[in-house]
Amino acid sequence: MMRVGVVVQHGPGDTMEAKFEAIRREGFTSCQLVSWNPSLWTEEEAKAVNEAVARTGVTLSAFWCGWEGPKVWDFYGGQETLGLVPVAYRFARMQNLMNGADFAARLGVTDVVSHMGFIPENPYDPQYAGFIEGMKEVALHLKQNNQYLLFESGQETPVTMLRAFEDIGTGNLGVNLDTANLILYGKANPVDALCVLGPYVRGVHAKDGLYPTDGRALGKEVPLGQGKVDFPRFLHELAVLGYGGDLTIEREIEGEEQARDIRMARDFLMELLIKEREGVW
Repeated sequence: MMRVGVVVQHGPGDTMEAKFEAIRREGFTSCQLVSWNPSLWTEEEAKAVNEAVARTGVTLSAFWCGWEGPKVWDFYGGQETLGLVPVAYRFARMQNLMNGADFAARLGVTDVVSHMGFIPENPYDPQYAGFIEGMKEVALHLKQNNQYLLFESGQETPVTMLRAFEDIGTGNLGVNLDTANLILYGKANPVDALCVLGPYVRGVHAKDGLYPTDGRALGKEVPLGQGKVDFPRFLHELAVLGYGGDLTIEREIEGEEQARDIRMARDFLMELLIKEREGVW
């Protein structure tokens, strides 16, 4: 049975017990832990997070592993700075992912998620072969930990991601399907993406957005239910696939507006899940 969770940030100075207690008060029992700071991935910090999990009863559904270096979230700078595709940052970020996976293993988390970058659609692109070999090394490291490496969707078409999975071929790859990212990057409709990537979906970011109207800038993220994602149909197709994982709400703004939109998203998704279970639309 699908469960509604939320993204929780893990940063310097954060008291994780307080953060977990806060999401419990909002009715959430699970979260993806998002961490962009490798200096925190220590045994001492893992112990502190585990203690906070035990005291609050929150489940960590996945570890979202960030990486070091520049990141530009658009169609131009993104090609040169995001993920493990750019050669200049690939080796360091491979180490980030493997270290992050080891930290996640100390937390008992099996699914490690990240953005891998603008994977070339042309398999003969000079960057493609090196990217595949690098990702194979990372995935094999996770395999030794009995973990899955999840590619977050968005910066590549679904078939490009599928081809990468087939070429990496380690058997422990999956998708964290971000419903809005596919739209924000203009790569696919998330419902249709399930036709290609459905068997690989191990996590979902419940997020909404609008398609790009500018060839240089991403589309706009909006509150759940106000964008182009057809959530009723998306959830139904997930159910048909037998998906029983989390729907993790992500709203990439801050402050009270973020808190309000997360509550709205929670109620929106819970109502849809009830309708899906009852077969009422």
